[in-house]
Amino acid sequence: MATTVTQVTFDTPAPEFRLPATDGKTYGLDDLAGVNGTVVVFICNHCPYVKAVIDRMVADARVLMSEDIGFVAICSNDAASHPEDSFENMKKFAETHGFPFPYLHDETQEVARAYGAVCTPDFFGYSADRKLKYRGRLDEGRKTPPRAEAPRELVEAMRAIARTGVAPADQNPSLGCSIKWKDS
Repeated sequence: MATTVTQVTFDTPAPEFRLPATDGKTYGLDDLAGVNGTVVVFICNHCPYVKAVIDRMVADARVLMSEDIGFVAICSNDAASHPEDSFENMKKFAETHGFPFPYLHDETQEVARAYGAVCTPDFFGYSADRKLKYRGRLDEGRKTPPRAEAPRELVEAMRAIARTGVAPADQNPSLGCSIKWKDS
């Protein structure tokens, strides 16, 4: 069942984290933040919405990273209930899709809760001073590619944030599979 982002509080600071990555290293926000801003995206391996956008997301991440905008993906799903989202499968997923950014494992789900992540993919765009400026989607494509002339919403928003510190007022919420929370 698809879940949509509904609540957004702009200008909130990016929560700190320190998580293991599929490349064998451990990263914190300080290690990943870009000079011109940072994108934190919550994804997973099994979601059809993620699978539909992953190659465009990787391409857009490369563009943003070349413009000194940091980029990181985090998987917070419960791997016990969704084995396809295990850390070992995260490694395979990152390699298969040629991730140029770290793919972090949030096993405790504390980071997803701190960010208020609700779905996969769920994009958070931060300014250089790490204030939330964008909570939207990659582009208009959901389970199918966007129109050829469709705007690259995340790229355009992050470029505006890098240039002016302000994101476009018109932001379309992300839509995807719900985060698979552990039983409490």
